[in-house]
Amino acid sequence: MGIFGRRQTAVSEPTPALAGAASRGVALDPALQALTGRWTIDRPHSHIGFSVRHAMVTTVRGAFTDYDSALYFDGAQPSESRADLVIRVASVDTGVEQRDAHIIGADFFDARRYPEMTFHSTSTVHEGGETFRMTGDLTIRDVTRPVDLQLDYLGSVVDPFGFERAGFDGTTTIDRTEWGLVYNQRLKAGGTMVSEKVRLQFDISAIRSTS
Repeated sequence: MGIFGRRQTAVSEPTPALAGAASRGVALDPALQALTGRWTIDRPHSHIGFSVRHAMVTTVRGAFTDYDSALYFDGAQPSESRADLVIRVASVDTGVEQRDAHIIGADFFDARRYPEMTFHSTSTVHEGGETFRMTGDLTIRDVTRPVDLQLDYLGSVVDPFGFERAGFDGTTTIDRTEWGLVYNQRLKAGGTMVSEKVRLQFDISAIRSTS
């Protein structure tokens, strides 16, 4: 995590009066207001991943490397911010080919029948300071359920190539069985081989769109 050094652009903690202003759609900070516009995720410098407990004693981590994104951030009215993400599940990479083949097979994602999972935001709330809560519909295996994603703004910068970048860290935890990913094996000592709880992680370097 941490594509940018924090406080590349300063974001002040809101006073109670400003917190009330946020609910009325008033910009809390000029730096946030300056970010208003369309953005796309820079895949080579971003990470969309997950972590899950394995055999009750360790954690397996992986990422998806092939996806499309469309982001709109509104610094004056954060509630107007939105995000759409389409992930090709066959791009999963846990560092072990045999495990990746199992994940995209019928026991889990069943990529032949359901090649994509998607996220479509439905609301965004500025919770104060650098923290936002984005609610959206997550679709996996044609099952759509709402999720809440915590987003922490890291800062913005113009890189040496002239691209304006903004950084966000996002996290949420889901129960995979609610999307039909129910495969598991019981352990003799108790418990299961794969946890039902999966932590999703979004380490985002976004570039402002010029079109």
